Amino acid sequence: MRSRSQLVLPLNLEIKIEKNDPVRKLAEICDELDYTKLYSLYLRSWRKIDPAVLFEILVFAYMNGIYSSRDIEKACKNDIRFMWLLQDEPVPDHSTFARFQNERLAGVIEELFCQLVEKLCDLGEISYKNIFIDGTKIEANANRYTFVWAKAVEKNLQKLKNKINQELASICEKYGLADGSNLEEVIEFLNCSIQLLNIEFVHGRGKHKTQLQRDYEKLYSYLERLDNYNKSLEICGKRKSYSKTDTDATFMRMKEDHMLNGQLKPGYNVQIGVESEYIVGVGLFPNPTDTTTLIPFLERIRKNTGKKYENIIADAGYASEENYTYLESEEQNAYIKPADYEISKKRKYKNDIYRKENLFYDETGDYFVCPNGKKLIFAYDSKRKSQNGYETTRRNYICEDCSGCPHREKCYKGKYENRKIAFSPTMARQKKEATQRITTDEGIILRMNRSIQVEGAFGVIKQDFAFRRFLTRGKTKTETQFFLLAFAFNIQKLWNRTKSDRFHKPLFEKKIA
Repeated sequence: MRSRSQLVLPLNLEIKIEKNDPVRKLAEICDELDYTKLYSLYLRSWRKIDPAVLFEILVFAYMNGIYSSRDIEKACKNDIRFMWLLQDEPVPDHSTFARFQNERLAGVIEELFCQLVEKLCDLGEISYKNIFIDGTKIEANANRYTFVWAKAVEKNLQKLKNKINQELASICEKYGLADGSNLEEVIEFLNCSIQLLNIEFVHGRGKHKTQLQRDYEKLYSYLERLDNYNKSLEICGKRKSYSKTDTDATFMRMKEDHMLNGQLKPGYNVQIGVESEYIVGVGLFPNPTDTTTLIPFLERIRKNTGKKYENIIADAGYASEENYTYLESEEQNAYIKPADYEISKKRKYKNDIYRKENLFYDETGDYFVCPNGKKLIFAYDSKRKSQNGYETTRRNYICEDCSGCPHREKCYKGKYENRKIAFSPTMARQKKEATQRITTDEGIILRMNRSIQVEGAFGVIKQDFAFRRFLTRGKTKTETQFFLLAFAFNIQKLWNRTKSDRFHKPLFEKKIA
C-alpha cells in the first residue's frame, strides 16, 4: 500500500497560490479600505478574529458562488486560498459568519462598497460619465403560497365593519347602552359585567355558555380580526401584496416560470447601475415595475458618492414624463428609449391613420383633424398624480361630431358618442427629444453598451454566480447580501479586465461585419 504520510509541510501557504489568482487582487483592494465604522460596532477591542478578515472571506466566498455560511466554513477548512486569508487564525464557526453578515455588516456594507467604487475611480476605471441602469426580479426566501393581497384585506375589512355595526346595534339595545358606542367600549362594559356577576367562562362539549360570555367572545373575536386586517394593510403600505414569511417581499411575475402559468412569487425588484462594466449602485425596491425606481435610485447614488452622472442610459421601462422631467431639472442627458419606440418603426404603426400620433395637429388653432376631416377641439385639462406625487397635465380633445362617420368602427371604440383623445404636450416633446438623442451616433453606442454591460452583469450574477434566490429575509438583510455580491462582482471584473487587457476601456466599440 502506498504511503500517504506527509513529510514536509509548506510553512507559507502563499507559495501554493498562483501569482494571478483573484484572491490576491481581493486582498490588495481590501487592505486599502477603511474599516473604522465596522470596528466601531464592537464594544471591546479584543476580538477572536479580525472583522476585516471575515469580510474578505465573505467576499471571496461570493466570488466563488458560495453563499451558505456552512459551506463557507467548510471552504475555510479545505481551500488553501481561504486559509491564506485567515492567516493561521482558527476557522470561525458558521454561526459567526451568519451573525457577522446579518448584524454587523448590515450597517456598513454600503459604505465599504462606495469605498470600492472610489478606488475604481482612482484607478481610472470609472469617470462618472455614463451609467447604464436596469432591473431584474430575484425571488425572496419566502413561501410562495403565504400571500396577503391588499384588495382582499380591504374587502374583508369592510365586510367585518358592517357586521360589527349590526352586532353593536343589537347588543347596545339588549344591554341598554347608548347608541354610537364603539367596539372597545362595549367589550369593556361586558367585561365589567362578567366580573361583577362572577361569571366563570366555560369551554368544551357539554358546557353551557351564558349569553354574556357568548356576546363577549363574539365581539372580542371581531376586535382581533379588525386588528389583524389593519396590521396587514399597514405592512402592505402602497404595495398590493406581501408574503407572510418575508413581509418586505412583494409578489411579482418572474422570468423563471417553471410551471409556465405566470405564477406570482415573492421577490424584490433589484436595480443596479453599471459603468465600465462595474456595478456602481445597488437598490432593492418593492415595485414590480421599473418606472418609479429611477429617481430614488439616482438620488441614492448621488448621496453615497457625491457625484452626478452626465448620461443616464436605460430601457423603455423607465420612460415616463416624471423621469424625463427630473433628468431635465438635474441637467442630465436622458438616453431612455420611449415606450412605443420599437413599434413606431413598423409599417403598420406608420400607416395606421387612426392612431392619435398620426393625426394632423394644427398648432395655431390647437386642434386635431380625424381621417373623416372632423376637428377634435380642446375641451378641458385633466391632472393625474403618480405614485411619487408627480402631477401630469393632459389636454383632452373631443371630436365635434362623430355621428354617421364611416370610420367609426375602426377609429374609435370608446363608450362616448364622440371620439376623445388625451394628449400631454410635455411628454410629446420629451419623447421627440429622446428619440432624436438615442438615434445619434453617441446614442447608438450607448444603447449597445447598455445591452452588453448592465444586462451582462445580471447574466453573470444569475448564470455564472448561480444567484437566483436570496438566502436571507427582510429588506435590510437581502440588500446586504446583494451588496456583498456586487462587491464580489466588481473584484472579479477588475481581475478579468486587467487580465484581458480591457483596462481603461469604458465602452465597447461598434463592430461592422
